[in-house]
Amino acid sequence: MKTNDVKIVELNAENWYDCCELEVSEDQKQYMEPNAVSIAQSKFEPSLKPYAICKDNQTVGFLMYNSVPEELGGYWVYRIMVDQAFQGQGIGKAATNLMLAEMNRLLGPTKIVVGYHPDNLNAHNLYKSLGFEDLGDRFGKVMAVVKQLDNLQDK
Repeated sequence: MKTNDVKIVELNAENWYDCCELEVSEDQKQYMEPNAVSIAQSKFEPSLKPYAICKDNQTVGFLMYNSVPEELGGYWVYRIMVDQAFQGQGIGKAATNLMLAEMNRLLGPTKIVVGYHPDNLNAHNLYKSLGFEDLGDRFGKVMAVVKQLDNLQDK
């Protein structure tokens, strides 16, 4: 799927290593595992769907979601990251919108859940801008925000 010059592409033999080389800034590393860990996890949990985020045909980010419902009766987003060199350009938001549309198309109208550390202000601002709501759900140090996809086609 593509929006303007940002697209998401299923992880494959041509883009997996590029995703492994991507990095967030030093201050963001405390909030997420390296992409290689998520890619390895997707090989052992086939319900996880990994994608490369591309801009102008260059791999600039990585995302992954679960295609089966989990806690809170929702489909969880496991990872959304954009390489530090490409942050602040709206790529994460565009890619997340593409992912939500893809999830809506493949899974039908449903509840999407994203967990993140409450101190991760970049994540907080992104998910809030996309209509995710904090309903008070917490899993240890992780807060979970929720979005219902029942009216995604109207946007």
